[in-house]
Amino acid sequence: MSLRARIRDVLYAVYERRLLDSLSGRPLPRHVGVMCDGNRRWARDQGFADPDDWYLAGAERTKDLVRWCDEAGVDHVTLWLLSTDNLSRPAAELDPLLRVIENLATELAAAGNPWRLKIVGALDLLPAATAEVLKTAQADTLTRSGGAQVNIAVGYGGRQEITDAVRSLLFEHAARGTSIEDLAEIIDADHIADHLYTRGQPDPDLLIRTSGELRLSGFMLWQSANSEYYFCDAYWPEFRRTDFLRALRSYANRQRRFGT
Repeated sequence: MSLRARIRDVLYAVYERRLLDSLSGRPLPRHVGVMCDGNRRWARDQGFADPDDWYLAGAERTKDLVRWCDEAGVDHVTLWLLSTDNLSRPAAELDPLLRVIENLATELAAAGNPWRLKIVGALDLLPAATAEVLKTAQADTLTRSGGAQVNIAVGYGGRQEITDAVRSLLFEHAARGTSIEDLAEIIDADHIADHLYTRGQPDPDLLIRTSGELRLSGFMLWQSANSEYYFCDAYWPEFRRTDFLRALRSYANRQRRFGT
């Protein structure tokens, strides 16, 4: 390691310590959602031509983030790794990404890790083999405690989620024999929320997007009604613990009024 790199690491360590001190006793999010964006642009800037290399560094950063959430006391984290729009990418790009996601889920679910996994998304849109790997990883972690609830959003789109929630609600009431007229009389926001992919979990307090993009792109459209947003210029593989702590500091400095 060069002298410049060692000096940089020391300075970052000092800065992280200051950020941590500034968060002491401050309100922190219970649920953080992260749009892990910029893997391909980062890889191209680095000169990587192999699609496997595009996503492997991002997967390592994802594992780092889960640990950072545990250290900060974040109870739930939702990681958007693959959107419904991404499914239209060429197979030469999509297949390596699916393999990396499969391996990431398997590693997070490995024995000895504390995290509970939940796969959120339209699994029926994924290749059957990928869906099976993800379901197995989720099942292997059902009884865990001590770590964050990690939602892995794969084949996910906010409009798709709301569509699936409404469809599930209609099927449930059809099975009960409820008429469409009776359902129209009683339906409210809570009925739909009970059928979302993240049902039973708190809505995200903080949403983070990397890569400098300033839009949600459909991420957690329903759940983000009262979320705080934090946009970071770093591409996902470059997202550091310092960036995460800055996002927490930004959140802690805001006054959440919820319309009052």
